[in-house]
This record gives sequence, structure tokens and C-alpha cells, in this order.
Amino acid sequence: MTNQDLLAVAREFGSPVYVYDAEKIAFQYNRLKNAFSEIKDLRIHYAVKALSNISILKYLNSLGSGMDTVSIQEVRLALEAGVAPKDIIYTPNGVSLEEIEQVVRLGVQINIDNLSILEQFGAKHPEVPVCIRINPHILAGGNSKISVGHVDSKFGISIHQMPLLLRIVENTGMTINGIHMHTGSDILDIEVFLRASEILFDSAKNFKNLEFLDFGSGFKVPYRENDIETDIEELGEKLTQRFENFCEEYGRELTLVFEPGKFLVSEAGKFLAKVNVIKQTTSTVFAGVDSGFNHLIRPMFYGSHHDIKNISNPDGKFRFYSVVGYICETDTFANNRRIAEITEGDILAFSNAGAYSFSMASNFNSRYRPTEVLWYNGKAHLIRERETFEDLLRHQKIVDLEAPAIKATK
Repeated sequence: MTNQDLLAVAREFGSPVYVYDAEKIAFQYNRLKNAFSEIKDLRIHYAVKALSNISILKYLNSLGSGMDTVSIQEVRLALEAGVAPKDIIYTPNGVSLEEIEQVVRLGVQINIDNLSILEQFGAKHPEVPVCIRINPHILAGGNSKISVGHVDSKFGISIHQMPLLLRIVENTGMTINGIHMHTGSDILDIEVFLRASEILFDSAKNFKNLEFLDFGSGFKVPYRENDIETDIEELGEKLTQRFENFCEEYGRELTLVFEPGKFLVSEAGKFLAKVNVIKQTTSTVFAGVDSGFNHLIRPMFYGSHHDIKNISNPDGKFRFYSVVGYICETDTFANNRRIAEITEGDILAFSNAGAYSFSMASNFNSRYRPTEVLWYNGKAHLIRERETFEDLLRHQKIVDLEAPAIKATK
């Protein structure tokens, strides 16, 4: 997508607006697939939580992707998008046994990450094959909020609890058909990932009826020019050899599964916002836009970096701006960022806005959630309408109340 394409989207659909490049999504999908082309049975399950618009799910499914889901609602979205139940894995955390049973009735592969639910489920449904999520106690992730494999994480069954896990499996007679791990997002060093993989292989030796090993994801994408990213090609070369060796030791071919989210959609997304006001203070020049952390919370929540370009004046003289939103809270997208000169009415484009951006949007300050557009085959396709005031009132119930009488005091 060119700057002119993005400006045309902003003119047609207004701002703020999310724009996703289908070609970039396909490129990333095929890049991962090609890196592991030597694997006889590779499955890529897109992490729905990253961006759950049903048009995106349908597009990824058309590329050959299955779905990684964490809630029954995500499971239902995947089914609605036409994904076969056998191509969906459900990996919840802290949900009730009742929700897991509902998902089982939909024919989806379940993945259990705690001993209590595993024992309860195995006692009631020993005939249903189950995947187990282990915690390898390997720290990965660029931020504490997205590191999920460390020793104090709420996710997964600790590898040190393997004897308890095996006792539950033996006592219930349940079948374990998969082993899963996920260390966290933004993996910087593939050697860390490979060390965690060895723990997964060691854990897998305890189970005789495995059909697949699920390595999760967390592959880092670049957020700025010359930024570090996960070397998928090197990882593919090293992990392929190790996986094939393990399958030979295990005695049969297994399926290798990945669950990328950010890797597939982050770079495909642009977020466009219009500059409402330029405000000069004694020390700072603020560019205030028609959005806020209600639409893009990652900078405030994770401290994440999003490149910001003034696509209305890309060749202008560079100045330093703090880009802020219109929310009645501290609401900063960037501090003292070098951007081509901005005037009121300009359109700013935020990069890496495809993952965990719209999906984490809210109606804080009673603002509407924005439009979503898919750029496909050189054309803009509306895939979500901007919310309206009626949407804010939807599901609310108005109750007629009278204020209590106030007694006079002496």
C-alpha cells in the first residue's frame, strides 16, 4: 500500500481507521511455511486473539491456516469463518470445565493447561483425546506482560509437575494426543526457543499416543528500521532437523504445529488517525489526533513502539512531536518523535497495527470503535463499519428511577 492508497482510504472511510494488507499477510504465512518446507506434516494455526475480524479469519483459512483459539467465542468465530473443527485448537486459561465441555461438543481439539481441570475432565471424558500445555520455565518475550513461560507464570503445567500429570493420565485412562508450549511473544534469540523445544521433546517421551507437537509461536517482527527480528529461516533449518530426529526416536511421524499471531498480521496493519490540533507548550510540541488508547492501547500498555509517518506531508522538514490522543487520561503514542512537519488535518499512519490493536480496542470515554478495511487486490474492502451512538446504547436497559427524598437536618 502506498501513501496515496492510505490517504484514499482515509478520505473514503474517515478516520480513525485500521487498514490491513492482505498481500503482506500471505507473504508472512508463506515465509513461515517455506522455512519449514522439509517437515512432512506442518500445521499453522493462526492465533485468533491477535486480530479476530471474520474476513481476516476467512482469508487466512483460504491460505491453508487453521486457528488457535483461547475462548469459546473465538472457536465459534473460526467455525463461522468456515474453518473445519479438526483445524481448530482451543487453549484456554482459567476457564470453567463447563466451557471446555461446550467446546468438545463442537468437535475441536482441546488443550488443557492445569492439573485440576485435567483430572476433572479425564474423569468425566476419558474417551476424548487431550493436548497438554506445559510450562518449560524458559523466559522469553520483550515485556513482562507477554512473557508466559517463566517459573511464576499462570500458564501451563510445570515440567516439575510431570509425575502428578502422569498419575492423572494413568488413573483416568485418558489419551494425550499432543504436547504444547508457548514461551511468550517477541522471541529475540532462537537458541532460547530451541532450548525450550528440547524440554518439549523430553516431555513428549512420556506419552505413547502423540499425534502432534505444538511449539506455539512468539516470533518477533521488526518495529522500526533495522530492528532485530526472529530469524525464521535459521530456526526452520535447525528445528526441522531436530524434529525429524525426534520423530525417528519416537517411532512415527508427528505433526509439527505453530500458532503465529503477531508474526502473520502485525506488519500488515496500518492505523490512520487525523491530527486535530498542534499544541505548543513551553517544552513540547504536541500533535493531538482523533484517537487514543481506546483504539490503540499497546504503547500505553506495553510501552510498544509504532513507527509514525505523516503521509500527508512525507517530504516535509522533520521536527520533533509528542503524538497524543484525545482520551481523558495520560494518552501518549510517542514522545519527542521525529516526524515530517505536521499541520492540523494531516493524516498520520501508525505501523505494526495489525496485531493486538483493534482486538484490544474499547469504548472508553464513550468513543466509537473505528472502521476496519482490508486492502486486497489493489482495492479497499470495508470489513467492519464504524460504530454509532446506537451501538453504545445497544444492550443497555433504561430503568426509571426516582431520587430519594432528602430529610431536612436540624
